[in-house]
Amino acid sequence: MSTIFSDRYDDSYLRKILRDTKSIAMVGLSANWNRPSFFAAKYLLDRGYKVFPVNPAAKGQEILGQKVYGALDELPQKVDMVDIFRNSEAAGPITDEAIRHGAKVVWMQLGVVNEAAAQRAEEAGLKVVMNRCPKIEHSRLAGTIEWHGIASGVITSKKRAL
Repeated sequence: MSTIFSDRYDDSYLRKILRDTKSIAMVGLSANWNRPSFFAAKYLLDRGYKVFPVNPAAKGQEILGQKVYGALDELPQKVDMVDIFRNSEAAGPITDEAIRHGAKVVWMQLGVVNEAAAQRAEEAGLKVVMNRCPKIEHSRLAGTIEWHGIASGVITSKKRAL
């Protein structure tokens, strides 16, 4: 199998996905306000995306005012994107569900890479993004990433000179 994972995606590729996407199923969206999935969902909702939380443990509840579903096949409509907030191994079966669902995009979150799943999705005609966050990419491409404390110089991984 050839390696299709790339740590680099053209901005035009990401921009087109984010522009064409209107509805997103967020698999693994947490009701916990301090989890990354919660922040991402809130950001995307605030930008006009329709977000469908998918979390079997919270099925029937609401997260950010949105009804939570237990699986993709329970959604009331077909979504454009399936955003995976689960580990790389779980991304395989979720990608297969996304293909059956008829999604146009499978987006695997930061740290989530599953090349076999990505290849199956691409062969089925879906666009794939791995190891990226749509919230971060959206704000970066919109030129507002510094509003979130990223690229501001305040948050850094570099040691300070003494």
